[in-house]
Amino acid sequence: MGKFKSSLTAIAVVVALGACSQQPPETTSTDAPNAASTQQVQSDNILLQEFTGPYGGVPAFDKMKLEDLKPALEQAMVLNLQEIEAIANNEAPPTFENVIVEMERAGAELSRVFTYYGIWSSNKSSSEFREIQAEMSPKLSAFFTQITQNEKLFARVKAVYESEEMQTLTPEEQRITWMTYNGFARNGATLDGEAKKRYAEINEELATLHTKFSNNILADEENYVTYITEEQLGGLPESFVKAAKAAAESRGEEGKYAITNTRSSMDPFLTYSTNRELRETVWRTYYNRGDNADDFDNNEIIKRILTLRDERVELLGYENYAQWRLEDRMAKNPDNAMGLMMKVWPSAIARVEEEVADMQAIADKEGADITIEPWDYRFYAEKVRQAKYDLDSNEVKQYLQLDKLREAMFYVAGRLFNFNFTPVEEGKVPVFHEDVKVWEVTDKDSGEHIGLWYLDPFSRKGKRSGAWATTYRSYTTFDGKKTVLSSNNSNFVKGADGEATLISWDDAETYFHEFGHALHFLSSDVKYPSSHSGVRDYTEFQSQLLERWLTTDEVINQFLVHHETGEPIPASLVEKIKKAATFNEGFKTTEYMASAIMDLKYHTTDPSKIEPDTFEREELNKLGMPEEIVMRHRSPHFGHVFSGEGYAAAYYGYMWAEVLTADAAEAFMEAPGGFYDKEVGDRLVKYLFSVRNAMDPEEAYRKFRGRDAKVDALMRDRGFPAPKDASE
Repeated sequence: MGKFKSSLTAIAVVVALGACSQQPPETTSTDAPNAASTQQVQSDNILLQEFTGPYGGVPAFDKMKLEDLKPALEQAMVLNLQEIEAIANNEAPPTFENVIVEMERAGAELSRVFTYYGIWSSNKSSSEFREIQAEMSPKLSAFFTQITQNEKLFARVKAVYESEEMQTLTPEEQRITWMTYNGFARNGATLDGEAKKRYAEINEELATLHTKFSNNILADEENYVTYITEEQLGGLPESFVKAAKAAAESRGEEGKYAITNTRSSMDPFLTYSTNRELRETVWRTYYNRGDNADDFDNNEIIKRILTLRDERVELLGYENYAQWRLEDRMAKNPDNAMGLMMKVWPSAIARVEEEVADMQAIADKEGADITIEPWDYRFYAEKVRQAKYDLDSNEVKQYLQLDKLREAMFYVAGRLFNFNFTPVEEGKVPVFHEDVKVWEVTDKDSGEHIGLWYLDPFSRKGKRSGAWATTYRSYTTFDGKKTVLSSNNSNFVKGADGEATLISWDDAETYFHEFGHALHFLSSDVKYPSSHSGVRDYTEFQSQLLERWLTTDEVINQFLVHHETGEPIPASLVEKIKKAATFNEGFKTTEYMASAIMDLKYHTTDPSKIEPDTFEREELNKLGMPEEIVMRHRSPHFGHVFSGEGYAAAYYGYMWAEVLTADAAEAFMEAPGGFYDKEVGDRLVKYLFSVRNAMDPEEAYRKFRGRDAKVDALMRDRGFPAPKDASE
């Protein structure tokens, strides 16, 4: 949405993984300095200052100090409220220019502070930061509520939305006006009296709970590290052993090997370790995050979050939270979202049954005398992969060098988007950690500066798990051209000194996926900040689609080379990879969909009937969840859903986007030039990337494809039988 609403997006990344529909307290001298002192603080506090330096200005990451954060947030809120009050109390008749455009312009200082806040929250958290976060989250929530509950402001927004002028605006201007009005109407602006007061109270408490939930997960990721000794390394690849040794040494544990509590460490350990007892330990440690019946347990927090969300949407007249959440998404309602899930679920769990049978047969043949358990799945799946396809994941990994894959992504960006990536000289652009590197992005033909791309690839203490993309500045032209500052962040386990960092095929896909988000930012061609707000069940589509270029011949033949010999990956190994493309698809689909289905169930069920300790297990049993698999994100560490609201009742969106992805991929497969076809590629950039949210996603997809997407493309892509009704 607008500048102050892009702050909502920023705080979502900051406070969690989702959007924040919250707002601020009545500002008093005890909450923040008065307006007279604001300018002095602004000039002294680096977090409030405009970005300076090259490339249109860059964040001063080298000068950010935690003690500046709280006063910066407080002063930015004061400044933003002054801007909002000026818009609300303007005596001139409301127009697009003096209401909507001024709202787009407001909140620049707060947006800049959130850039730094997001770094502390996601990339370099600490106990000191988390204290500030816990204190400021409810204040920020109250701040945003103060804006959406500003009756004069809403009246002016509504007047523009309902005016004759609306029909004279450009399509992008009409869309951001609708989004602005909708953002108010759906977030308490229409409430009166006690209902409005209660709405604000709920938002404040939710902000606190979201922050606590997120910090509890991070605490378990930091506190639970499994240390093993040399005699316990059986089956583990040399590259993993070296990385685990380095991870232990960095934690002061000389002579040991650290299995950190992140997916990038857990996953390869469970795949290769021959020590079944240790596999179970590592598996339980990872999947019990937030569920250890200690000070960082999240179960009661889940219950309270669900109760408050339900109460809040009831104030707005909705039957349940999911109904409210999906009203302005592509799915429109929870029935449609669940309907898609249920078209795929039976085929997914049927495939799991086949996969488990294959694994059990190998275990029996080896005389293992076991029944396949969740901590065995990856280990025996790898054995099946080798037996069925003669494909060894560790052999493939030798050709997956992090740096080479980065060059592959640059190649794809050059072919599709005409982008060129040039390393920025170290020290020219400030960074927040020595691991972070920066590239300038330019147009290959004209040399025009497009923006910067920051990369923070490695896991470390204080960095949240997973992989994500974000922006420090988005492209706009309404107030003078602003170029893009984009960032990709991962948690790869760094290779030993002087050695390549090798990653798995799944991690390589994730690398491309997140780069897809960055390309979405970099290719944007919109006028207003609001046009960058994403429709959650569409926003993953572009990044999922970019994963497809990893398997193109052009990438494989040029960039998948052995880390020691430099030899290209053998054609025979590539053939095995392609033959095994749908291998283990039951596992991957089921673990994801279990989380997506549970998300919808949590948000369509009366919270008074939910006991978090048992609800997950009971509902999955009803669905016939295979015992050998757990949710990709078990409820107590389901940060997408309970650390914020962006993915709440919307985690299904990855599957919704997968339908679009599979269908769009077939458009390239059908084209004469394949995945590098010029005509289809041009439509891709024009309608699926550069337009951002300035056009309705359904309209944009139809312009690209000529029709709506069909679910049967997804079923073909996953090697599942197509459902009888494939008209999705």
